[in-house]
Amino acid sequence: MKRSKGKVLINLILINMVILVGCSSVKREEKEIRIGVTLYNQEDIFVSSISKAIKEKAKEIEEEDGIRIVVDLLDAKANMFEQSNQVENLIKQKYDVLCVNIVDRTVSATIIDKCKKANIPLIFFNREIVEDDMKRWDKVYYVGTQAKEAGEMQGEMVIDKYKNNKSSVDKNRDGKIQYAILEGEQGHQDTTLRTEYCIKTLYNEGIGLEKVDSETGAWRQTNAQVIMKEWLGKYEEKIEVIFSNNDEMALGAITEIETFNKKNKKNYKPVIIGVDGTEEGLKAIKNGNLTGTVISDAKEQGINILEIAYELSIGKEVNIDKNILRITHKKVVND
Repeated sequence: MKRSKGKVLINLILINMVILVGCSSVKREEKEIRIGVTLYNQEDIFVSSISKAIKEKAKEIEEEDGIRIVVDLLDAKANMFEQSNQVENLIKQKYDVLCVNIVDRTVSATIIDKCKKANIPLIFFNREIVEDDMKRWDKVYYVGTQAKEAGEMQGEMVIDKYKNNKSSVDKNRDGKIQYAILEGEQGHQDTTLRTEYCIKTLYNEGIGLEKVDSETGAWRQTNAQVIMKEWLGKYEEKIEVIFSNNDEMALGAITEIETFNKKNKKNYKPVIIGVDGTEEGLKAIKNGNLTGTVISDAKEQGINILEIAYELSIGKEVNIDKNILRITHKKVVND
């Protein structure tokens, strides 16, 4: 009888162990979060930096909280049709949260309505959607900087340099700043507002201005090189200040100016101001080729995107004013 009771006891222990193992495996399965991220164009250096920060933050939270976080990054390659298909597929696969770096902000309402129907929280980032579309659903969020602020800061850096040493900006000393603008993608809100406010800030300060030219480089360094080559052919050293909507295009202009100087034995060095604060942009400031930039902080954007996505995935309440999280810009200049 004692042996029989012992066997029963052992069997009960084994059964309990199986149940506990089974329960723990169920818990592990439940503790998996899937976050779908679709990027407007992964070739964009700044966007690529944001996606890298998203992945790194996911890994950090995994280690801290013991919850597996799957982040699937998809590249829309600047194609809205492709991105719409990606969103539909992510919804069908029942991802916990979608993060969208939208190709065309005018299509945001359609994406919001689809996510609302599936009850999947949605975070737009970096490329701000139409304000009215944010009101379509209380589970729509936006993480990004304010384009107007970036333009204002670009203008402020030129103003500070002008006040400190007028001839370092007004090189021909005619009382006006001859400027040109390298613009980003046409129709992009950042392009429109950065372009408008960098000039408006100077104008409001009462500084004389003369626009020499502006061209669309669509954020790309190679495009900016071509544009700068064209400008140098037309205007030679007339342009005193170049406002670039991002660092990549500013770097393209710098490369072409270096080629021009070497070929013609010149020392042409206009004031060049960028936006983003990319690694290469900051290096160019350090070595004196780029006058200044406005840091948009891709890493901070990526961290905040992932943190919000994580909190939404575990059912935690996210309290952000109007569901919009603004990342503050910072100025960096070559002193």
